Amino acid sequence: MQRTLITAALPYANGYIHLGHCAGAYLPADMYARYLRLRGHPTLFVCGSDEHGAPITIAAEQEGISPRELIERYHRANAEAFARLGISFDIYGRTSDPHHYTVAQGFFLELLRKGYLVEREEEQFYDPVAQIFLPDRYVEGTCPHCGYEAARGDQCERCGAYYNQLELRNPRSRITGKPPVVRRTVHWYFRLSAFQRALEEYVERHSRDWKENVLQQTRSWLRQGLTDRPITRDLDWGVPVPLPNAAGKVLYVWFEALLGYISITQRWAQQRGIPEAWQPWWTDPETRYIAFIGKDNIVFHTLMFPAMLMAHGGYILPENVPANEFLNLEGQKFSKSRNWSIDVRDFFADFPEPHAVDALRYTLAANLPETRDADFTWQEFAARTNNELVAILGNFVNRVLQFVQRHWGGRVPEFAPVELLQEWERCAEAVWEGASPELSSAWTAEERLFLQELLQGSVHIAQAYEQFRFREAVARTMGLARAANKFFNDTAPWVTLQQAPARCARTLFVCLQAVRSFAVLCAPIVPFAAERLYGLLQLPPQVGAPNDGVSGEDLWRNAASPKLPVGHQLAAPQLLFARIDAERIERQRVKLYGGAAPMNTSDALATVEDLQRLGLRIGYIVHAEPIAGTEKLLRLEVDLGTERRQLVAGIAQRYAPEQLLGRAVVVATKLKPARIRGVESQGMLLAATAPDGTPVLLTPEEQVPAGAEVR
Repeated sequence: MQRTLITAALPYANGYIHLGHCAGAYLPADMYARYLRLRGHPTLFVCGSDEHGAPITIAAEQEGISPRELIERYHRANAEAFARLGISFDIYGRTSDPHHYTVAQGFFLELLRKGYLVEREEEQFYDPVAQIFLPDRYVEGTCPHCGYEAARGDQCERCGAYYNQLELRNPRSRITGKPPVVRRTVHWYFRLSAFQRALEEYVERHSRDWKENVLQQTRSWLRQGLTDRPITRDLDWGVPVPLPNAAGKVLYVWFEALLGYISITQRWAQQRGIPEAWQPWWTDPETRYIAFIGKDNIVFHTLMFPAMLMAHGGYILPENVPANEFLNLEGQKFSKSRNWSIDVRDFFADFPEPHAVDALRYTLAANLPETRDADFTWQEFAARTNNELVAILGNFVNRVLQFVQRHWGGRVPEFAPVELLQEWERCAEAVWEGASPELSSAWTAEERLFLQELLQGSVHIAQAYEQFRFREAVARTMGLARAANKFFNDTAPWVTLQQAPARCARTLFVCLQAVRSFAVLCAPIVPFAAERLYGLLQLPPQVGAPNDGVSGEDLWRNAASPKLPVGHQLAAPQLLFARIDAERIERQRVKLYGGAAPMNTSDALATVEDLQRLGLRIGYIVHAEPIAGTEKLLRLEVDLGTERRQLVAGIAQRYAPEQLLGRAVVVATKLKPARIRGVESQGMLLAATAPDGTPVLLTPEEQVPAGAEVR
């Protein structure tokens, strides 16, 4: 069995985990880990708190406590929240662990020894009142790209642009509120540029299996050309730079936090009493490494971390980085400052029932932001709980168990003839070999239809997990539950009980095997309900927890086989799920909307800020080609100065591709990506409409640089 290492992005220990975090990285990672364990694959799932850097110190200063007090609070709270949510980490560590300091400093020294770190003197903002250099998060100002007036020192939260803090307009210190001055300081830079070619080759090797959003963002950085990046900062909270001439300097959090995956794995091995046990997970080329993250962390895991591992040598690289987009809340972005958020701990305070965590996991999993931003609403939470978990999956399980309890004393009924069970077993094995076996005519039409769906469904769900299509896996799993209900209704055991008792027994035997199937197939999605279901079947629970799968048995491969023996005693039936009433949902909506700072939803005249949100910039077309099967669409690549964007434009009726090369255009860069005829468009060109109805591109009369802002 192939060994698989799974990491999930280390969350900052400066706030509570909310539902957006869970949908972005942690729930899909957990579903994948549980699936692999059920397949019997050796699996290690690693995560922990990111506890250094300016976000921690700023939050601590705002609360008037030390960084240590802050991280202790949030580390404990988030570890508990993850555990209650059923996120099955093998270890949830932390970067304040002294062992992490040793690992990060050792990595720094090895890269320095190999010549991949260079010392540079540079200019940086300095607060003369507080008498400290200002890390990026300690500076605010106006974004040089979109004009957002509350942009932080390294990246604009509105337009997503990265820049040097000295590029900020109207900068101010977040400590004193005063304008900073510029002073010179010394930092160490990682020679990321030295890995341009190696990273291009690495990324292209995965061009067929990485998600499109991951490839596009990574390729955009590579097209711009990689530049060296600072890995130290003037700060008093963090991993000290291990050099005698580096007093008051720490390792930049982006650099050392990535190494937390390694140090936490080593801590896991130490806790098991086998210190060297970490090595196969990080150094054996046969190990698969899958890194789950949100879209704001893509390049750190597809470029920065792989380059660091290449520079050090001896480590495997991520085989896949299945990044998700963002989860919104009731149509708006999660925002702690506006109190527009649902923390996991708050959810459990309001929904303490055992079945509620499964309902939450199912709702999030069914709507994961895999290819585009998704939305969580309280109405959907209630609808999916009541109409799917309760009315479909829970209903089938309860009907079957209640019927067997009343008429067979809670024991698995007999099935005849026995030869058909052997055929069932053969077909269950054959589908995993790629065959499409047909059940014989000795089965009824209803039995053949349902068993074919069950046998093929277990394979299709597995394929969805292996290709990181979690929403599809959830939909197919619930689809099987619908098919099971249909089978129960179509065979009408309440009728055959009197008219054909042997046929009725066969129906219930098949249904009970399906109930066992759901205990396996639902475990990655609703593990607590699956564990309760195992209890109802009086079977040892196997739900993909860290200790499951160590025997190497492929439970998933046997999920659709008839493994419940005739006469097996079942437990007394109990409901798996409970309905969520409308009053509770309305209370949550009142709590959310009543506590949130109002948004500007006025339909009055647009403001200058509204225009700036479009991110209008000048770009130059560097490539143009027709899109097959269309008459109006062209695929364009546009140079925006700091990046290249792919656009789809309906301008082919007016412009031939060769006419467009080198042409200046106005691009709206802040629009959500859209997929048109299978091609992603990462913005929109501005055009007027000619009298004949064709578009006329807007082009400046004078030469202006690529990336210039349009106001």
